[in-house]
Amino acid sequence: MTVSLPRPTSGAMDGNTHWFPLRIYYEETDAGQMVYHAAYLKFAERARTEMMRINGLSHTMLMEDGGLIFTVHSADVRYLRQAKLDDELVVRTQIKGLGGASMDMEQRVYRNNNGELGDAVAELDLRIAVVSQEGRPQRIPARLKDVLERLHDKKG
Repeated sequence: MTVSLPRPTSGAMDGNTHWFPLRIYYEETDAGQMVYHAAYLKFAERARTEMMRINGLSHTMLMEDGGLIFTVHSADVRYLRQAKLDDELVVRTQIKGLGGASMDMEQRVYRNNNGELGDAVAELDLRIAVVSQEGRPQRIPARLKDVLERLHDKKG
């Protein structure tokens, strides 16, 4: 029997904004079935990775082609409301600034109310550094910078 298997979602781009849907599983919650605070960093990482992938920039390709790694330099996380087991959330990701070897990203986690944007649950502001496999800062190569410039939200 041949089955057409579904593919993992990469979310969707809307202009320079990436939207990544997710559902809260038991493993992401504490004893009270509330999302454990560190899980939001995982949600944000998945969303950033899928934003890059959907724009042709997989981590594997960056490592193999140029020896580059994206790493979190700093993260400011604000928890606004509790999310709990089985909630549907969506992560909005935008590039807010580009430097020679870094980018600033804004990520917001919202409730997904049957396809409508609900309350903000968490806000994350991150600086992402580009480093070599040895951990040394690297300038963003021109071909990568071109893609990131296209995604850069210059209004914000």
